[in-house]
Amino acid sequence: MKCQKCKVKNATTQVKRVVNGEYEEYMLCADCAHEMGFDNIFDNSMPDMFGGLIKSLFGTALPARSQATRCPVCGSSFGDISNTGKVGCAKCYEAFLSDLLPSIRRIHGNTTHCGKSPESPAISDKSVADMPTSPTVQELKAELEQAVKEQNFEYAAQLRDKIKEMEESTNE
Repeated sequence: MKCQKCKVKNATTQVKRVVNGEYEEYMLCADCAHEMGFDNIFDNSMPDMFGGLIKSLFGTALPARSQATRCPVCGSSFGDISNTGKVGCAKCYEAFLSDLLPSIRRIHGNTTHCGKSPESPAISDKSVADMPTSPTVQELKAELEQAVKEQNFEYAAQLRDKIKEMEESTNE
């Protein structure tokens, strides 16, 4: 079977994955699999599985595994991260950057942020507690309109509730 990406070389790697409930299957040559980050899926986990088998039989770890590079903060090795699927701490990203990048690319498709960023200031910058001691209902309504224009809806909801509370207390 030919590689589904380059359509030239013979496929040697079969990749199956489920992303957002959609099943995808690829047949890739070694070069295309490497380019897409699928070449080292088992590079680190196979020795760890074998080391775990030997450890369970003899009760000691293999010497090569104990000499693995470890994170200076939490002490995790890349094998630990591969086995658990969890990074030990923030410094692990720096310590194992070259090992983690192919997996991050494979999982997320990219290594740079490409989503939306907030345009309005954080809600903590404008909270109801920061308002003047006794604003009028008209001032609050003007501020509410501004918050809606800025799409700061959580702050707008706080203002709406405050206005409603003030109007109910004046009607009583």
